[in-house]
Amino acid sequence: MKRFPWFWPLLLCFPWPVAAAALPVRPNIVFFLADDLGQRDLGCYGSTFYETPHLDRMARDGMRFARAYAACPVCSPTRASLLTGKWPQRTGITDYIGAPQPAQWTRNTRHLPAPYTDRLALGETTLAEALKGGGYATFFAGKWHLGPEGYWPENQGFDVNMGGIDRGGPYGGKKYFSPYGNPRLTDGPEGEHLPDRLAGEAVRFMEAHRGKPFFVYFPFYSVHTPLMAREDLRLKYEAKRAGLGATDRFGEEAPRKVRLTQDHAVYAGMVEAMDAAVGKVLGALDALGLATNTIVVFTSDNGGLSTSEGSPTSNQPLRAGKGWLYEGGIREPLVVRWPGVVPAGSVNDTPVSSPDFYPTLLEAVGLAPMPAQDRDGKSFLHALRTGKRGAGHALFWHYPHYGNQGGAPGAAVVDGDWKLIEWSEDARVELFNLKDDPGERRDQASAQPGRVRALRGKLHAWQRDVGARASTPNPRYDPSKPDGRR
Repeated sequence: MKRFPWFWPLLLCFPWPVAAAALPVRPNIVFFLADDLGQRDLGCYGSTFYETPHLDRMARDGMRFARAYAACPVCSPTRASLLTGKWPQRTGITDYIGAPQPAQWTRNTRHLPAPYTDRLALGETTLAEALKGGGYATFFAGKWHLGPEGYWPENQGFDVNMGGIDRGGPYGGKKYFSPYGNPRLTDGPEGEHLPDRLAGEAVRFMEAHRGKPFFVYFPFYSVHTPLMAREDLRLKYEAKRAGLGATDRFGEEAPRKVRLTQDHAVYAGMVEAMDAAVGKVLGALDALGLATNTIVVFTSDNGGLSTSEGSPTSNQPLRAGKGWLYEGGIREPLVVRWPGVVPAGSVNDTPVSSPDFYPTLLEAVGLAPMPAQDRDGKSFLHALRTGKRGAGHALFWHYPHYGNQGGAPGAAVVDGDWKLIEWSEDARVELFNLKDDPGERRDQASAQPGRVRALRGKLHAWQRDVGARASTPNPRYDPSKPDGRR
């Protein structure tokens, strides 16, 4: 019989440390946020012109959501919502930062836009700060657009900031190519391409921090204007377009024309370069042996640009695009991969929106939201784990502004299969059944007065709760002059 030393019983009385390998390791998070990418711009969502092999593979390895939404039809509000778990109205950022405030308004529109906050308050507890408090190394690469210097990523919980400044696009230097003219991104070799450079920085960060959990937030500048592609990709898609005999087709989305075809060669090249950057990061996770313990999320900040600034893409069969409250302006791609947890190759129709990421990701890694922070977002972790449709919750929008794409001030609510839009200029409402009519072509408001009253009441109650600011009649509006929405 084996004899133990006399002091053996004493060892059992003390809390000796467990070997590091036996401790549970929180999963890493890699979050990609595209800019101005429509839901239908990926192959896994039906595009037959754009090529997105890496994101298509990610969808095969994970879960694709059919009813994911951005919290606003333009960028800054959605970005603030994602980082705080709050509806944009609570942060005050309800339009893209840099848009004219009411006192600066010169367009001949029926209303004046509501005032908005032009920076994300430092008092907000961002997702990066919450994760950092849980031991995560935090990294940012790409577009910020949430305030002036002093309110940049390094002031909001990110250990490293690569390229995040006040601009809404890559407007310095040679824009999408080095030299960048960006005070938070050193220039690379002449002609270096921005999406690839940012992906390389993300890879280097993951390599340096592979021994602890990390949060890599990669909000692309792509595919925002200016419309610029690598020359080889532009030529590739011009040849593809010619081979298909494709021709541009436009319809009416008054007061604008709306693109109905996906055949823009430069935009296609931008989409493929963005996809390649995603592939570079995913490949590094594989090479580092981190893929099985990393949650990867891909989504966008608003719908595809279809009625303005070159109208490079189509969101068909969804209606309209960026800047509009119709589905083309707010419905997004959402793909989530988490090997061994999220069922591979699954499709989920749980309605989710930008503020839902905050509680979902914190719950997924075992961290509790900060007090009162998870006020609006609802976790959809159960849907991710089971593949089943979650209970969901009503989703809301309030956009009291005129964007650059022809849309007007309004608000909307989606509850189950039904969507109501209330336009601010004349209090007109539209009602759509999204299950039967995802293209929002059959307004059922006059046939469903009871449902209109119920949804309108729910929308107004939410607006009061979040302190939504309204647009107001424009005393300088002249109906005899051209419409300022054009």
